[in-house]
Amino acid sequence: MWSPDTSIADAKSLAAKASSIEELHEALSGFDGCPLKKTAKSLVLSDGNPDAHVMLIGEAPGADEDRQGKPFVGRSGQLLDRILAAIGLDRASEDPATSAFISNTIFWRPPGNRKPTTAETETCLPFILRAIELADPRIIVCLGATPMQRLCNTTEGILRSRGKWRSTTVNGRDVPLMPTLHPAYLLRQPAQKGLCWRDMLEVKKKLSEVG
Repeated sequence: MWSPDTSIADAKSLAAKASSIEELHEALSGFDGCPLKKTAKSLVLSDGNPDAHVMLIGEAPGADEDRQGKPFVGRSGQLLDRILAAIGLDRASEDPATSAFISNTIFWRPPGNRKPTTAETETCLPFILRAIELADPRIIVCLGATPMQRLCNTTEGILRSRGKWRSTTVNGRDVPLMPTLHPAYLLRQPAQKGLCWRDMLEVKKKLSEVG
């Protein structure tokens, strides 16, 4: 029987041993503590440049991501790429100042694209925290409520929290964190794109300050 407490302890141990994103991917490949692994096709950890100044964190892989093994490759990913391009960023760029590093709070697709449970996100949390430490970004952007709630330890909704700078501690320093709307939500509610655009302009401004 699955024990969340045991799984979290195992996740912390495995994540702490990883000294690179590649090693973290390998550790996740051998981690059986999240039941979602049994129903997913692929492990989906990250995409983009791990040295990027900006790290974006979403919720969980969808069907397209599950097939390809990369985050944000479906319609929401295409929208995200357009949003990034509008502020001068490209996940494929080799220049840390103009690239982006992208991950998720959950690394396996939940059945039917359902929202991950608290137990599932808590089980995966040590891995995303280690990914953040290894990437050591200058700015973090949380796409949607789930990553913001996990990283900021809050139950506040994304519509209330978006657009307001927060901070999280990474490798002993405070890193600015911007919560904004998930691209999948924007596809369902296109009238809200302006809110996300305002948030990303704040990210662009902050990048010029910390870069």
